Amino acid sequence: MEKAMHGAHGVGYEVYKRKHDVRMQVEKKREQDYRESRRMIADLERKVHVNI
Repeated sequence: MEKAMHGAHGVGYEVYKRKHDVRMQVEKKREQDYRESRRMIADLERKVHVNI
């Protein structure tokens, strides 16, 4: 988990666990990534349905 956290967010889990401001930055980025991926999926689904 430590490597995944550091690779994805540039911070280790111990720092994430201890520092509230770091946690909030990581969670904000996760939320943005999630929303962006949902938009991409919705766009792809629309394109598939239009071409059927």
